[in-house]
Order: sequence, then structure tokens, then C-alpha cells
Amino acid sequence: MNQAVLLANPHRRRHLVSALALGALGMGWAHAAPSKKPAKAKGLQKILVLGDSLSAEYGLARGTGWVALLGQKLSDRPQVSIVNASISGETTSGGARRLADLLALHQPTHVVIELGANDALRGLSLKATQTNLQGMVRQSQAAGAQVLLVGMMLPPNFGQRYGESFATVFSDVAKASQVALVPFMLKGVADRTDARDWFQADGLHPLAKAHPTILANIWPALSGLL
Repeated sequence: MNQAVLLANPHRRRHLVSALALGALGMGWAHAAPSKKPAKAKGLQKILVLGDSLSAEYGLARGTGWVALLGQKLSDRPQVSIVNASISGETTSGGARRLADLLALHQPTHVVIELGANDALRGLSLKATQTNLQGMVRQSQAAGAQVLLVGMMLPPNFGQRYGESFATVFSDVAKASQVALVPFMLKGVADRTDARDWFQADGLHPLAKAHPTILANIWPALSGLL
């Protein structure tokens, strides 16, 4: 979600939220019934990415988003696999509803949580966002996974107080749960002087050329957990 232009046009915001919500509903999600799995093989690592359109390659050619680039980066580590469970339009409440099934099905050793931006777009309670994030972190930890929380920042359109409060949600959750944090996944993209040239026509979703920078923001924290 572009810090430089996000929410400059209220009509665009309403249109985008509706479109993303319909897209998410259209894609649906088949909830897998939890089943007994064999114990995790020693030395094997599985990364579960739970995110929104920024991780789901919205508007991009397949294989050009940061999660796919992460897979390429880890191609020389056959013991590491990635499951991208991101959905465009996803909120923290939606992620929280899906997480139990995902943990049971995939048994990840690492969980990357990239959610919260759509909560702000829809004007949802920051307290609820924090509660949902905290719950997902604890649930992942209880399943034996290490967690990386990927944060977001809001543009000035929201107002300084709301923007600061939103950013604090991620740091507070990370501190309370003692998990790794990426404060702002779009650092070096949304805060560029030519930021508009790094986003798709909607002004909200980064172009493919921005995703190596996104991965560069995430990789140091993630690599420290692997």
C-alpha cells in the first residue's frame, strides 16, 4: 500500500477495498481438516507466509513477487521449503481464522505474518488488529514455529496520530511476544521521491521491480531465524 499516494482519493479507496474483498471471496479458501502428521524431520524447515496482496503477487506475473524471489534465493537450500498462503484483501481477522488449519496442514517451522494494512484501509479497530496479530503469533509459537512479523506504515492522509498508533501495533506485538520484526516492508519503495513510478496503475500495489527491495527488507530478519 503506497505511502506516497495511498488513500489520496476516497472514491478510489472505497473501490479498491470492495474489489479486494470480492477478489478474496471469489478465490475462497478450502479449509483443510486438521490431520495427524508425522513429526517434523530433523533439519528440515518450512516457511509459511500469511499475508495480503503485497505477498500474493497481486497484479504481477507469477514468480515475480517477493515470496517467489525468496524461493529463488533459497534454491540452494533443499532443506527449506515455502508455503505462500497469502490472499489479496486479507485482514488480520481473516488470517486468524485460517491459521489453525494452515498450521495443522503444513506444520511450518517458521511463520511470516504480513497482515494489517487492509485493517487500516477498512477503518477497523487498531485494538482488534493488535489482538488478532498477538493471537496469531502465540498460536504459531504454540505450534513450535518461529515468527517474523512484517510491519506496515501509513501515509500522512491518515493523520499523524493514527499513523503512529498503527505502526506501534506491530512493534508492541513483537516486543510482547519477543519475535523478530520488519518495521516497514515498503522501506525504500513507498518513501522514494519517485515512489509513484514504483507502483502499479492503482497507486497501491508495487511493481515487480520493487519486490527485490521488499525482499531485501525482509531477508535480514528472516535469515537470522533460519
